[in-house]
Amino acid sequence: MADLRWYKIEEQIPEGDFIRQVAVAGKKLCLLRNEGKIYLLQNSCPHAGGILSGGWCEKGALVCPIHRYSYNLENGRGAEGQGDYINTYPLQEKKDGLYAGFRQGLFRRFFHKD
Repeated sequence: MADLRWYKIEEQIPEGDFIRQVAVAGKKLCLLRNEGKIYLLQNSCPHAGGILSGGWCEKGALVCPIHRYSYNLENGRGAEGQGDYINTYPLQEKKDGLYAGFRQGLFRRFFHKD
């Protein structure tokens, strides 16, 4: 994970299961807790552009509220037969909060050491 840049999630993290849209590093993402585990995922459905944070979790998957396409919480793969996926982002808990990891592009890795 050396090529990741970590950004603090400034949102307050509620107790229990939840689904909400958050902004991290200029991206609108879907942050959720399901069965005690927190996930950070792409917030737009690749099928019809639905806002996934308006959906729900079912059997380890995030379900889009528009056409009910579903995506695995762990790896972002669409359900069998969908042929699509959503991006998932690693999370890291530190004493001062929750951080999201984003891959850096080649240009940024070599020319921006910030």
